[in-house]
Amino acid sequence: MSAVTVNTYTHSVTYVADNILKSIKDIIVKSGLDPAGFFGDWDVLTRGLQTWLNSQHLERVVLEIFNPTTNALIHRWDIDIVYNWSGGGDGSFWTDTDALNYAIKKNGIPPSTAKYRIITTQKTGYPAVAGWSDTTYRSTEGMVRQSLGGTVDHNGLGGSTSYWRKA
Repeated sequence: MSAVTVNTYTHSVTYVADNILKSIKDIIVKSGLDPAGFFGDWDVLTRGLQTWLNSQHLERVVLEIFNPTTNALIHRWDIDIVYNWSGGGDGSFWTDTDALNYAIKKNGIPPSTAKYRIITTQKTGYPAVAGWSDTTYRSTEGMVRQSLGGTVDHNGLGGSTSYWRKA
């Protein structure tokens, strides 16, 4: 019985990691930004998210869109991880692309010169993953956070998305 539960949790981890990355890709592309760097880092991003979801250390995945000249934050997207996984669940899984698409339109298109990066927050004691390093967030001063609620879920393991915009 425990082998089935482990396999099911592994499937949940894979589904959630893949759909968090797909959501970030959609934000990048629909915001008019060049996805080349994102696709170039796909393996490193996947390995990090899957490792930390599996160990339950991952707390948040962040997409920062910023002005490369001033280093000022233009937009920020947060996906907070929810660990309510239940191996005995009903097998439900979903991704709310409609909510993301609406929020992308509402948040507006950044300048074509904007750059982006993906950052994660983990609990203390998280395992190291090659290709990832420590950094700090850009300031959200003068911005307000708007919550979309849950946007990806697999048996209770999921992500709740918010975005930051100018106040």
